[in-house]
Amino acid sequence: AKGGIAVARTPIAEIDFEVGETIIIKEGSFAGLPGSISEIKPESGKLIVLVSLFERETPVELSFGQVEKQ
Repeated sequence: AKGGIAVARTPIAEIDFEVGETIIIKEGSFAGLPGSISEIKPESGKLIVLVSLFERETPVELSFGQVEKQ
């Protein structure tokens, strides 16, 4: 790019999740627990999932591969 910043155009992976959807966590400290998607970050391949811990909704950042549809 002439006089500018070259930006690599990487195709964003197709996202099969929706905000508000209930998922099951497959791996990590919260494996086996259900959660509700509160935010999707396609550029980093991460999800913010609300997990109920001690009767509180706790936001947890997970990668797409760490969760599965319920």
